[in-house]
Amino acid sequence: MTQAQRPEPCDFLIEAGFVVPVEPLGVVLQDHAVAVTDGEIVAVMPIAEARRRFAATETVQRPDAALIPGLVNAHTHNPMTLLRGIADDLPLMVWLREHIWPAEAAVMGPESVADGVGLAIAEMLRGGTTCCNENYFFPDVQAVVYRRHGFRAVIGLPIIDFPTAWAQTADEYFERAVEVHDQWRGDALIGTAFAPHAPYTVGDANFERIRVLADQLDIPVHLHTHETAQEVADSVQLHGQRPLARLDRLGLVNDRLIAVHMTQLAEAEIELCAERGVSVVHCPESNLKLASGFCPAGALQRAGVNLAIGTDGCASNNDLDMFGETRTAALLAKAVAGDATVLNAAVALRAATLGGARAIGLGARIGSIELGKRADLACVDLSMIETQPLHHVLSQLVYAVGRHQVTDVWIDGRRRMAARELVDIDLAQVAANARQWRARIAVGGG
Repeated sequence: MTQAQRPEPCDFLIEAGFVVPVEPLGVVLQDHAVAVTDGEIVAVMPIAEARRRFAATETVQRPDAALIPGLVNAHTHNPMTLLRGIADDLPLMVWLREHIWPAEAAVMGPESVADGVGLAIAEMLRGGTTCCNENYFFPDVQAVVYRRHGFRAVIGLPIIDFPTAWAQTADEYFERAVEVHDQWRGDALIGTAFAPHAPYTVGDANFERIRVLADQLDIPVHLHTHETAQEVADSVQLHGQRPLARLDRLGLVNDRLIAVHMTQLAEAEIELCAERGVSVVHCPESNLKLASGFCPAGALQRAGVNLAIGTDGCASNNDLDMFGETRTAALLAKAVAGDATVLNAAVALRAATLGGARAIGLGARIGSIELGKRADLACVDLSMIETQPLHHVLSQLVYAVGRHQVTDVWIDGRRRMAARELVDIDLAQVAANARQWRARIAVGGG
């Protein structure tokens, strides 16, 4: 063999029965391999060809699995894993004002945030999620925990018009937000976004400050909006405008906006989102559980709006299962549209991966299996009884797969789960940390 013919070194090859790149849409590559070097995808090709071309330090063989981009949870409140199940079967504002906010006020702090995020990371990894868009207090603590576990996250910089354990005044919210952003600027795994809570908890002056700073810092704006009919009615009464119109007046309806929930939308508002490049995060299970309404995902899809999927927090879902959420999103979209063809399996999977990546500003780095992108990947075992017989890979991934079928996960080229075993995470300790909060939250009034 000549020098020119010698195999190229690579860190690892993943040989899979099926590679689902997501981009191009609907493609499934049978018996393909993905080569990774320095955390970057350097080749996607048939297994036999990859074996000739590369001398891999490690080869992972999964002949019965689909290799997919890691799932992107585009809206979550992961410290709220500790509040899982404390206030079920209630409408949104009763749930928030009478249960969630009092419980948070009693126990929220760096320790609870760290333990809640640690619990969430373990749950997400076991379900094939490799990136999340976070929205909670103590973002400084969140960032440290995500980074320690090698998990990719965009950390929300909270802004809300009343005092919390994180900040007391508007100036303090903004000062602390900029400090956290500056601390993590340029990090390989941790990004930031402004996270004003909602139009009904943030005034015009703070929204205007957010718009200016988001432009200066080049980061997204992540907020709940048009979540309920009551929110829209209250906005009209208080401001003389629907929430989206008010946000537009304040200069926030643009390609930085990550609009979460969006269950109450007129046709003109859908067109405005498409025209301005707004991303919409669909959280169907939380919306269903709180009876908040139905996001018109099919209409958004037809209009060309970038659609992402999020679980919301565990206090209103009650899990971080992105496979389950994606299935619910696809099924609900059909019922709402009265059209069985909308949000088909390929489109739904794209929303759960590349759509989320694009929403949080990482579409050029993650969300699909393409040359030059970072290796955020998950293997899903399709040989299990729940996904037999295997007629259509995409159909099984969206409509039949359970998160227990995820076998392996990589983030930025680093193995985070191997053969169903988490890497460098002590599950017994994670569970013990979670259990000790149960009594403290109950005492605190949860």
